[in-house]
Amino acid sequence: MLKRSFINILTVSTFLIGVSSFANTEKPKDTVVVAMGNTSEPEGGFDPAFGWGAGEHVHEPLIQSTLTTTTKDLKIAYDLATDIKSSDDGLQWIVTIRDDVFFTDGKPLTAEDVAFTYNKVKELSTVNDFTMLDKAEAKDNKTVVFYMNRPYSIWPYSMANVGIIPKHAYNENYGQNPIGSGRYVLHQWDKGQQVILKANPNYYGKAPNIENVVVLFMSEDAAFAAAKAKKVDVAYTTPSLSQENIKDYHVLAAHSVDNRTFNLPTTPKEGNIGNDVTSDLAIRQAINIGLDRERLIKYILKGHGTPAYSVADKMPWFNNETIVAYDPDKAREILDKAGWKMGKNGIREKDGIPAKFNLLYPANDSVRQALAAETSNQLKDLGIAVTFEGVGWDTAYSRAQSEPLIWGWGAHTPMEMYNIYHTAPNSTLATYSPYSNKEVDELMDKALATNDLPKSFELWKESQNKVSKDVPWIWLVNIDHLYWVKNGLKVADQKIHPHGHGWSIVNNIDEWSWSNN
Repeated sequence: MLKRSFINILTVSTFLIGVSSFANTEKPKDTVVVAMGNTSEPEGGFDPAFGWGAGEHVHEPLIQSTLTTTTKDLKIAYDLATDIKSSDDGLQWIVTIRDDVFFTDGKPLTAEDVAFTYNKVKELSTVNDFTMLDKAEAKDNKTVVFYMNRPYSIWPYSMANVGIIPKHAYNENYGQNPIGSGRYVLHQWDKGQQVILKANPNYYGKAPNIENVVVLFMSEDAAFAAAKAKKVDVAYTTPSLSQENIKDYHVLAAHSVDNRTFNLPTTPKEGNIGNDVTSDLAIRQAINIGLDRERLIKYILKGHGTPAYSVADKMPWFNNETIVAYDPDKAREILDKAGWKMGKNGIREKDGIPAKFNLLYPANDSVRQALAAETSNQLKDLGIAVTFEGVGWDTAYSRAQSEPLIWGWGAHTPMEMYNIYHTAPNSTLATYSPYSNKEVDELMDKALATNDLPKSFELWKESQNKVSKDVPWIWLVNIDHLYWVKNGLKVADQKIHPHGHGWSIVNNIDEWSWSNN
């Protein structure tokens, strides 16, 4: 371990020297160096049309402005927008924007740029789901109208992820050298290594406290070594590495809705779909209350997490009634009453079927592997036998139609619920696991159709309550996103992070400060 860390420190030091004038211990105090994972580097560049600001690593685009943003309690606030209205039928959204915003090339940002952006994202993006949008159209310099294919009450949350690009300067190479109007400008990008952002001197909002942001892309071990060598100010880390000590650093834990969960197919086995054990509601109910989530957090996450009960924990649309208490005795009672009798080998049986299933996890994810192992260990005490197996994503999606799989979800939009639970188009079941409930579908459809956002939250809560009675998924934990932070750096309060241990930490880096500033 010492040898590996020493090699990593040398690698990091060699990498940093000469690459960035900021990434050293003598850097000015208007600069922050952040180490993120290699997968945080955007493959498609810094182009919203190719997923920058959306998808698994949802964040505020920084380089580009957005129409809306979200507050610390995940309510909608305005960025470029000054007013948002929807038609009574929910098929039009009329957005008025500021008239004092300029791109970094000096050209004004107008409604024409907004319309162009959304039409381009709809045309090109494989990350953003814009099937609900027909087209965007500028009515004048300050007004853009979104024409919808169907009512979509949560459109303001979609608008928080889409950075506005300039119509006059957009081409296929835009993502490599983006022009925006946001808080920062892309100053330098050394692919596979680092990104340097500089504060936009013509930003229309409050000037950032932090002038220079250096983002390094590196492995977990390399990020840890970089912190030990004092080459970074913030470094993402894991629960196991967070147990170490680094002089002059402390661990920051950002709460998240980045959950770990496994699906339970609710239909009997038929071909490659369904499962004869998990299709029994009693099995699903018993697992839900028979798993000790606090134990998972204590021993696997080293205390850095919270129990998960849904895909929307702590969101404005979360239903507190879906919280369940750990009760293994009640779980055994449910199984007994449902006819799952304990066999001589310690495995329950019903109608000749043993209470046994295989639990899949992504083969390269040690945390999910540990969760699968501990789930197996705990369910053994209930008389349910669980084997577990690491698999690649090339087969995981299809196998999850008949075998439970440990997934990761979590987003700042109720559509996460819709995508998981709603019956898929041209199908009788949901997309990721065999499940369907007509009442749930109707409630979610109604939530999308209303033009009253707070009212839609109540409908999402109601649908969530009905889903919880069916127990098609077992929500285990929400993982805290962990970072080594150099003492003296004040990281601004974080809103709940979505899925993906990446760019979310720097959403408000403009508000950070050094204690001796």
